[in-house]
Amino acid sequence: MAAVFLVILYEYSPLFYITVVFVCFLVTSGLVLGWFGLGVPVILRNSEETGSSTRILKKRMRQVKNPFGLEIPHPATASVTRGITLTPDCLEDCILTCYWGCSVQKLHEALQKHVYCFRIKTPQALEDALYSEYLYRQQYFIKKNDKEEKYCQLPEDAQVVDFGPVPRSRYPLIALLTLADEEDREIYDIISMVAVIHVPDESYRLSCRILYQYLLLAQGQYHDLKQLFMSANSTAPSSSDTSPGERSTDRSLLEKAGLAEDEPELHEENSKDCVVCQNGTVNWVLLPCRHACLCDGCIKYFQQCPMCRQFVQESFPLCSKKEQDEDESARI
Repeated sequence: MAAVFLVILYEYSPLFYITVVFVCFLVTSGLVLGWFGLGVPVILRNSEETGSSTRILKKRMRQVKNPFGLEIPHPATASVTRGITLTPDCLEDCILTCYWGCSVQKLHEALQKHVYCFRIKTPQALEDALYSEYLYRQQYFIKKNDKEEKYCQLPEDAQVVDFGPVPRSRYPLIALLTLADEEDREIYDIISMVAVIHVPDESYRLSCRILYQYLLLAQGQYHDLKQLFMSANSTAPSSSDTSPGERSTDRSLLEKAGLAEDEPELHEENSKDCVVCQNGTVNWVLLPCRHACLCDGCIKYFQQCPMCRQFVQESFPLCSKKEQDEDESARI
């Protein structure tokens, strides 16, 4: 009966017949492709299928305990001539060693030697790798959980007022934190931390800050410690203490040195909730933009970061579901 009806339609309107056959072909193809999980046009999918198919890759993470912490409590007062104050915060007894005017090339060669030759577990190991390519060294013993400020300064007889224009061949200051007790080096995966610190001088007045932090592992790897861009309130120092003119000057100097990163403005977000649903707790970090802004429920619906619209390649959770449940039960 249907065949007779189609023949009659074809006799009166061939174009309508062709259209009906083409629509049937599209619907059948879409159903077949969807059944086998192949690429289906978005118009043929419902919202639930679309959400489940756009999940981003979850990065495998390994939890390690970092025994080292280092801060600059008074960056505005730091300079090459006046010195700098550092505040270490360590879980075990440590040794803080400061190297003024360390060679850039020798430092990165030392990091490579940590991977291929020998492990930098002690200050002496780093000095052997640097071949004494630094101007001055200071060393302090840091007791466990001691947050006392340590003052570092070049001696007057060094007669160093600046390290020249950029690009420079020497870093102003390198701070090395190592475990003092040999038994502790067997417990922790992270055995030392190298911090590259910029200190203002007469030729380069960029404000004092930690440029890089490298965590050196006992297995022979090292990782660059990077800051996460949180959408919630954090304990990090606010940039409101500096004027807009100073911030723009610092930005231009960083760009000239090749150290500038695209820092998103997150000051509008003052909540610890997910930026999408405003209900769930922020738990997921998106890579490579390093925005932490999504909860467990919203992460599966985004292939682009909702903060900067950059495509997400990987993601990882700040804490597991079990840890979240334990925190909630502890609060209750």
